[in-house]
Amino acid sequence: MTAGHGTQVRVGLFGLLGSGNVGNDGSLEAALGYLRAEHPEAVVDALCGGPEDVERRYGIPATRLNWYSGEYRTASRAGAIAAKGLGKLVDAVRTAAWVRRHDVVIVPGTGVLEATLPLRPWGFPYSLLLLCATGRLLRTPVALVGVGAATIGRRPTRVLTRWSARLAAYRSFRDDMSRDAMRAMGVDTSRDEVYEDLAFALPTPTTSVAPAPPGTVCVGVMAFYGSNDDRARADEIHRRYLDGTTRFVEALVAEGRPVRLITGDGLDRPVADGILGAVDSPLVTVAETASLADLMKETAAADTVVATRYHNLVCALKAGTPTLALSYSAKSDALMARMGLAPYCHPAREVDAEHLLEQFRELEKRSAELRPVLAERKEAAARRLEHQFTVLTATLFPSTGTVGTPARQETS
Repeated sequence: MTAGHGTQVRVGLFGLLGSGNVGNDGSLEAALGYLRAEHPEAVVDALCGGPEDVERRYGIPATRLNWYSGEYRTASRAGAIAAKGLGKLVDAVRTAAWVRRHDVVIVPGTGVLEATLPLRPWGFPYSLLLLCATGRLLRTPVALVGVGAATIGRRPTRVLTRWSARLAAYRSFRDDMSRDAMRAMGVDTSRDEVYEDLAFALPTPTTSVAPAPPGTVCVGVMAFYGSNDDRARADEIHRRYLDGTTRFVEALVAEGRPVRLITGDGLDRPVADGILGAVDSPLVTVAETASLADLMKETAAADTVVATRYHNLVCALKAGTPTLALSYSAKSDALMARMGLAPYCHPAREVDAEHLLEQFRELEKRSAELRPVLAERKEAAARRLEHQFTVLTATLFPSTGTVGTPARQETS
């Protein structure tokens, strides 16, 4: 089968999509936008975490990523442990059968090659390895497009992740740090390019939320418990993060500032509700955000944003609003540096409300100076992503030739 324009090509999208994380879904939305604009002939479906939500919101057929529905719940009983083990075998067959039905598989963005949040090797890393291995065996190119990566300390997760990256037919990264991390873990990245996070390719919403009161601050909160290497002290890290963030919000309210709490995953809502209850002021409200477009509207309406989740930062920066990062990994620091906001990062593990307020006030003093810088850099990011999609078309959808013979295939 050829993949030229006008020829039907079968494209699969893969990832933890439709599972309640709006950043992941934003990456899916960006990939669908590219396919619908540049390859309207493509027949698209997904293998993902939340197939019902993907089908409802994006109108494409979707299959559940894991056979066992309790894959991401801790198994303590013998029956659940056995079901998980059986599920690994069943998923190997299911993944191969799904890959075989496609000419190309795209993994759109997200941090699929990192473990900056708690992650078990036999969860998503295993699923990604199955995808990339069966893609190589069946000669269906798997493309990791604009993904995030980080050096992984735990050996089982590191090995699975390294082999997934090696077996992919195409890789591009959302920042230099991600490419460097893969190189440090033994992957040849000499022909891999760095672009921007796929969310910068999304259209900026033309409508907005109701005008925010003057001085409104968006505070993006997260169910933050540290990284994959911090399991032993996860509760302590979360308590410190929550206490510091709550004190920061209290200080803003004491100055009469309206605070709009935003989230990026369903897991974050209890954190927002906890802050809302602790501060107990009509100046504090919680936004209902179901997409990156919703987050862009909220952050565009605010004077300033202070946020933790990576894609909350992306949305605020794309909206052009001066932003301070409660940074939980190097990817946030790298993003802020590229957007000209390197001094405005604060460690999420050690939230010091007093120091955070000092950084926040300095950011606000420079607001008028920073807004033109953000406008220029977000436009540059969008242009780089246009180039990414051009390269992707040349690699996976050549005007002549057969899908399944990608431009770059690493051997190892």
